[in-house]
Amino acid sequence: MTSMDLFGLAAGGLLSGILAGFLGIGGGTILVPILVALGYIPVQAVATSSWAIVITSLSGSWQNWRMGYLDLSRVMFLGIPALITAQLGVLVAGALPGKILLIAFGIFLMVNVFLVEVRKQIVLRAKRLEGLEEGDRSLPEVEKSTWSPVTSRVITGGLAGFMAGIFGIGGGVIMVPLQILLLKEPIKLAIQTSLGVIVMTALSSTAGHAIQGNVLWLPGLILGLGGLLGVQVSTRILPKLPEQVVSLLFRSMLFVLALYIFWQAANPQT
Repeated sequence: MTSMDLFGLAAGGLLSGILAGFLGIGGGTILVPILVALGYIPVQAVATSSWAIVITSLSGSWQNWRMGYLDLSRVMFLGIPALITAQLGVLVAGALPGKILLIAFGIFLMVNVFLVEVRKQIVLRAKRLEGLEEGDRSLPEVEKSTWSPVTSRVITGGLAGFMAGIFGIGGGVIMVPLQILLLKEPIKLAIQTSLGVIVMTALSSTAGHAIQGNVLWLPGLILGLGGLLGVQVSTRILPKLPEQVVSLLFRSMLFVLALYIFWQAANPQT
């Protein structure tokens, strides 16, 4: 591993941590393209991203638990189906040719360009409802979910686990909106629960990939430590920036990364 590789890994981890801390997303959407750019094969990039996410999500969840903000029962209800489907995602990722896996990940990035805005609107709506409830107790009850709690949790956790296994992401971009829409959870509770479940999905994904020999432990450790520093930066500096600007920059970066991934898939030798 060259000094340039070390610098690229540390910078990539820092960037992913900054975005994760400020927007509640990032993780594998940033880490996987960086690892591919550094010359790692797609399945190694996915597996190593999962290992890095274990480090950052475990740190955040530990902090939430110490502050009394982590409901372990909610985490387990979502985490158990996620553990199972994460292994399914690992098997699919290992079976797919590298080119196909890259194309699938590129499509995922493109979809996320639009999901960022959808997720933001869902979160804003949830915040408005919470604000109205606190300000006016005479308002009617918030709309109840038409889905059963068990079905909602299986769908939410299961989908997040599969995405974690196949793409090396945490799954928060999926879990937070689904908790708000299907389970009618408050936004803060949804984010805290999601981070706890990500620990489980990332651990499951990492274990499955490790059995297949896909995890690069040292690069993942560097990415994870960089992510820890990035979260500290985002909590102190980035909230001062206009959210619309950061969101636009992030979506633009996702679009560029998707184009790069498609280019890599078309030119695997480069």
